[in-house]
Amino acid sequence: MTHGATAAEVATALRSAGRVILATHTHPDGDAIGSLVGMRLILEAVGISSRVFVADQDLPLPEELAVYDLGDVVTEDTVDFSDRTVVFLDCGNADRTPLGPRLGEIPVLINIDHHHDNTRFGTMNFVDASASSTAEIVWLLAKELGVPLTPELAEPLYVGLLTDTGRFSYENTTARSHAMAAELIDAGVDLTGVRRRLYEDVLPAKLHLLRYALDSMAIHGDGLLVSARVTAEDFAAAGATEAHAEGIIDVMRVLRGVRVAALARELDREPGTFKVSLRAADPTVDVSAIARFSGGGGHPQAAGFTTSLDDAEMAALILAELAAQDGAGGAA
Repeated sequence: MTHGATAAEVATALRSAGRVILATHTHPDGDAIGSLVGMRLILEAVGISSRVFVADQDLPLPEELAVYDLGDVVTEDTVDFSDRTVVFLDCGNADRTPLGPRLGEIPVLINIDHHHDNTRFGTMNFVDASASSTAEIVWLLAKELGVPLTPELAEPLYVGLLTDTGRFSYENTTARSHAMAAELIDAGVDLTGVRRRLYEDVLPAKLHLLRYALDSMAIHGDGLLVSARVTAEDFAAAGATEAHAEGIIDVMRVLRGVRVAALARELDREPGTFKVSLRAADPTVDVSAIARFSGGGGHPQAAGFTTSLDDAEMAALILAELAAQDGAGGAA
């Protein structure tokens, strides 16, 4: 197992790959889809065909991401891995993919990611925690493989960069992130089109769901934590899907004095189970450590986990973990 592969080593492995499958985590977001699409186009440019694995439960993709061509999509987890190289993108650990139980069957597994808590589950691991997004790493690999930026390649990479940096507002935004953005813009990204599709072309169902979330909003711990919850009934009443919940937590995290925001949304396929998204409004807080305590993970500023806890229990857990971080001097 390679714990610290370089971009050059990954590029060499990709060039020698035969048949490739690209995969990511469940509930793929902008960085996951942007990285998948970008890597597919890069491999195509160097003469390597690939297929993208997306589980049935994650289809259809959110409307704003469904515009990107995933190519030849595999949805069945019965695929034969014996003669394939599998590239995981933006997946911090094996538990975040439906293919987790079968990882031992994969002879060559290249793990490309930027999560600082990545478990290095690949046979080759290229994990750069200094990168703002996995899309940023894919951009670097394009350079390593000598693949020029085209408008078709630049746009999904820009989506990955834009969404994982919170529109360049999160602490993971660096000078390299802005340099990447400049190159992608020069390559022909339609900035107005991307912005409108991701953040402005909102359907009524999304605003109705936001109303239900804000109606449920509660403040805990003398203002340190703000939480909200949307249930299956809320989704039905709003005419919304889980994808419409994206962005709600970013409305909550701007509340003055709050250190952590938490949004719990009920999973339609698992009644009583909630996917919790966490955002740190205070840069000294590591919400990924809070998420890991409950079996999840993510970034210091943005993370998540799944739970069946009610609001009071969830708030108590988050506040206890927040106090533990404070007691350790902010260390996670």
